[in-house]
Amino acid sequence: MAERETMAEQQPAADSPDKFSIFIKTWSGKTFAVPVSLDDSVGEVKAKLSAQDSSLTRESGTLVYHSRQMEDNLTLRHYEITPMSLLYYRPILRAGGEPVKHQSLVTDLALRKLVADPHKSLTDEASGSGEESYHQLDLDPPPQGKCWRCVGEVLPEVTPEITQDSKCRTVYRAHLPGAGIFQCSITGLSFEVKSAVTITYRYATWTRHLSEADQETWSPAGPLFHIEVQPGVVRSVRLPHFICLAEDVNTRLFSIAHFKSGTMILERPTRLIAFSAVLENPSFSLLGVLWRKLRSTLNSFPMHSSVLIFQQLSAANTTLHLYLIPDDKSVKQAVEKQEMNWNSKLIPKPSPFSPLFFGCIYQVTSTNAVVIMPEACLPFCYKSPREEQLFVEIYIRKMAEEIRFSMIDTRNDTVVWRASLRSGDINFPACVSKTLSGAAFLKKHKTTLCVRMRQLPSILLHLRDANVINSDEEEEVQSQVTSQRRNKILLELAEKKGLEAQEQLYQILKMKDPYLIADLDKSS
Repeated sequence: MAERETMAEQQPAADSPDKFSIFIKTWSGKTFAVPVSLDDSVGEVKAKLSAQDSSLTRESGTLVYHSRQMEDNLTLRHYEITPMSLLYYRPILRAGGEPVKHQSLVTDLALRKLVADPHKSLTDEASGSGEESYHQLDLDPPPQGKCWRCVGEVLPEVTPEITQDSKCRTVYRAHLPGAGIFQCSITGLSFEVKSAVTITYRYATWTRHLSEADQETWSPAGPLFHIEVQPGVVRSVRLPHFICLAEDVNTRLFSIAHFKSGTMILERPTRLIAFSAVLENPSFSLLGVLWRKLRSTLNSFPMHSSVLIFQQLSAANTTLHLYLIPDDKSVKQAVEKQEMNWNSKLIPKPSPFSPLFFGCIYQVTSTNAVVIMPEACLPFCYKSPREEQLFVEIYIRKMAEEIRFSMIDTRNDTVVWRASLRSGDINFPACVSKTLSGAAFLKKHKTTLCVRMRQLPSILLHLRDANVINSDEEEEVQSQVTSQRRNKILLELAEKKGLEAQEQLYQILKMKDPYLIADLDKSS
C-alpha cells in the first residue's frame, strides 16, 4: 500500500483523473511509458505501444496484468489499472516460430523497484547477480513452482473426482460444465471443449513407454498423461511442460508424443505458452511433451524446478530431506507420498529464482554447521515418478534461531536458490511427544477445520492411496455443495472409521498444510 501511495505521489498531474501513464515491459527487456485513459480498450493500448515500436503489433502479442491475460475488447477500467501500473507484453509463440528473447531476471526485478522510485537508476539496481538482487530489492522470491518471467494463463479450474482403477492407479475424472477452457486443479492439464463432457485421465510413466533408443534422443519436458474422452468434443488440450520460455529457447525442438499400440508418433504443438504446450484438434492416447536432445547443447534447456524440504518427525534432533526436481506435479506427488510413509512433514519453501539445467550439479550450502549426507551436491535430472528421487539428508544437531540455505551452480559458482529455515518451521522432538494424538486433535479443532481446511482434492488423493477411504466415500465427500460441508463430512467419515483413520488424516494435514496445524497447536 505504501508503495502504491508513493507511485501515486510521483505521478504528474493530468488534465483528467482518468488520464495517466502506465509502463509496459516486453520480453526483450525494453520498457515503454504509454499514456492511457481508463476507457481505453486493451486493443487501443496495444496500438499506442505499436506506435512506439512497430515490431510490437496488436496481432503478435498479448498484454498481461497480475498474471491475467487481457482481452482486446475490454477496457483498462475493467482490469482496475492504476497510474504507473506495470503490464507485460507477451509475444504469441507458435511452433516453429521465433524464440522468445532472453530477458535478465535482474533487470526485471530492478524495474519493479524503479516503478516505485523512478528517480533511481535502473543500472544501479541491476549491477549485481540475480541472487544479490533479491536482497537489494527486498523482494520475496517467486512462489513455489512458478517463475518471475513466465506468466501463465488464468483459467477456470475444475476439481476432478479421484478414483482408482483395477491396477490401483490414481484416476481423475473431470466433469466440464459446458463450452470453454478449463484447467484441472490438481494436474494442471487443461482442455478447451465444445460442450459439456466428462474426461478421464491419469499419469503414465515415460520410462515405461520411451524405448532406450528414444531416450537417447528425447527427454521428457512434462508429465505423460493417459486421456480418455468422447471423440470430437475437445477443441484443444494444454499439456503441462517445465521449460522456461522466457529464456532463449529453440521452440522447434519441442514435440508432443502419442503412444498408440506401443508405437510413438510425434506431432508439433500448435503453439507453446508458459507452462503448457497447446495441441488443437487432438486425438487421444498417451500424450506428453518432449524436447529433442542435441549433443552440442545438452544442458541448454532452462527448466522450471522445485525445491522440496521435508522434516522426518520420528528422527533424532532435526533431520531434513531436500529434493531438487523439475516442476512436474506427478513427480512432486510421488515424493510427497513417499515422505508421508516416512512420517515426514513438508516445509514449504520457494523455488529457485533462476532456471536450472539437466545434467548440471548444484551444491547445497548453509550458514551454520550442519551435516549433509551423502554429499552436498545434487545432480539435476528427470527421474520417473515410479523411481526413487534423489535427495540429500541434512542433519542439524542444534537448531539455531535461523539457518540460511543456498544452492550454487557448480559450473560458475552462482547462487540459484536461497531460503531460511527458522525454528518455527521445525517440530522439535520434545514438542512432538506432547502433541495431541490425531483423533484428539481432529476432535478438538473440528469446527475450525471445517472452515479452514484446504487442498481437499489432494487430501482425498492421499487418503485413497492409503486405502483409508474408497471411491464411494470419496464421491460422497465431493458431492457436498460447500467446502465447509465437504470438510465436515470428511472429518465425520474419519471419526467413524476409528483412531487409525483419524491419525492418517492428521498426518496428511501436517504434510499438506503444516502452518494451519502449527497455528491450531498454538491455540491449544
